[in-house]
Amino acid sequence: MADPNDPPARLAAHEIQKSFPGVLALRGVSFSVEPGEIHALLGENGAGKSTLGKVIGGVYQADAGQIELDGTPLVAMDEARAGSLGIAIVHQEGSLVPQLSIAENIFAGRQPTGRFGNIDRAEMRRRASRLLGDLGVSFDPGVLVRSLSTAQAQVVEIAKALSRDLRLLILDEPTSALTTTETARLFLLVRRLKTNGVSIIYISHRLTEIFELCDRVTVLKDGQVSGTRTLAETNEDELIRLMVGREVVFAREGAAHPGDSVLEVTDLAAPPFVRNANLTVRAGEIVCLAGLVGSGRSELCEAVFGARRHIRGSIRLKGRAVRWTGPWDAMAAGIGMVPEDRKDAGLFLDQSISANICATVLKKVSRSGLMSEAAEVELADGYIRELRIATPSCRQLVGNLSGGNQQKVLLAKWLAPKPDLLIVDEPTRGVDVGARAEIYRILRDLKSRGLALLLVSSDLPEVLTLADRIIVMADGRTVGELDGASADEETVLRLATRHTTIQPEAVAHG
Repeated sequence: MADPNDPPARLAAHEIQKSFPGVLALRGVSFSVEPGEIHALLGENGAGKSTLGKVIGGVYQADAGQIELDGTPLVAMDEARAGSLGIAIVHQEGSLVPQLSIAENIFAGRQPTGRFGNIDRAEMRRRASRLLGDLGVSFDPGVLVRSLSTAQAQVVEIAKALSRDLRLLILDEPTSALTTTETARLFLLVRRLKTNGVSIIYISHRLTEIFELCDRVTVLKDGQVSGTRTLAETNEDELIRLMVGREVVFAREGAAHPGDSVLEVTDLAAPPFVRNANLTVRAGEIVCLAGLVGSGRSELCEAVFGARRHIRGSIRLKGRAVRWTGPWDAMAAGIGMVPEDRKDAGLFLDQSISANICATVLKKVSRSGLMSEAAEVELADGYIRELRIATPSCRQLVGNLSGGNQQKVLLAKWLAPKPDLLIVDEPTRGVDVGARAEIYRILRDLKSRGLALLLVSSDLPEVLTLADRIIVMADGRTVGELDGASADEETVLRLATRHTTIQPEAVAHG
């Protein structure tokens, strides 16, 4: 029983419920966060983590239950009121306005003013520079957000949250697009906030980060709390069991038995990101591209797929030299490409599962120039069964699916044309541990059926788990090839940094 003389929790959530059409997202969730505590929220995609964070941050209103901040019940909550109370949330999907500058985004609606009430832009830029400096970066605060990389935009999101007088900071997958260096800076900042009495709710799929940073963890499963643990008194195996209700093992499979060469890239240059690249991919094998952020991995894949023009070198598909005028040529020749950003570049979130899967094979599901609903449903239902996409119907909107199931829909979309070579850029970015195991199963099954797979991954354990061969890139060049079965992180890092002294802080997380 709690001592009535003890100070109240920084945040106390009691029996929170939240539903959306057809989905009960939160089912009586209760948990608390102490002053100066870093408290992790962990769970599979769709477990309710982000929904709970948004309820606390005022983005959503709970259907039932009560939230207290330092012992005071919160009523009539929205994001503006949450901000005024010292609650800030850094969203996984981003909330910046691309057409505004960094400084304008950080202080949107709260710009410093001069004597006559006009916006003091010089002061706004100075404050923005200080905040960015705290994060260890030196961006020009006058630069438009649309010119930033995904990782840079995430840093600005965090600076925006820190611009308030914080009591509670909610970080939703904050490192999904950050390098190890940026992640280390973020952790230093979070620990400094903790020392100053700020409480942090840290939502992440990355167990290693949670154990490194957090004090306690609350695990959600199917919208309910399945357990709260002190990190010092638990382990990864227990947390995974709480998340998925079963053991999840990531282990290498036996040696591949590849067939004929499907893709050969020789001395390829696609400036400014690809300077000189060489690789081969054979039927029935997984080749992984590893390297630092900016090494040219994704850009090399885009060149192979015809989405980026190359000026030198050759691409051969099944022994035939090819030169694409665009991705449509590559698709017609038997190449599919699953992009890194499924939401912005891969899926139509406001369309159904069936519409997304069939988008690459419209002729296959058309009759006399008109879409055949029966053919569309038949094709989509086949992939729903094959890839185990969790959905009540192929008519479900993709935006309503969990991240892992969205990723499966994206895979189905590019498997539908029956490619000979499938390029997959960051296959498990932003998915939970259970979905990761499912995607590994799918990729290995495709390999066993003779598909040639070229993967880009910034997650070294993933590379070492999946790859039959590893091609390492640095500064736009392929700098080494390793056997997946015998490679280790140290060797990959040494090649990626092109130094004998390993510099792991330069390597990107996936």
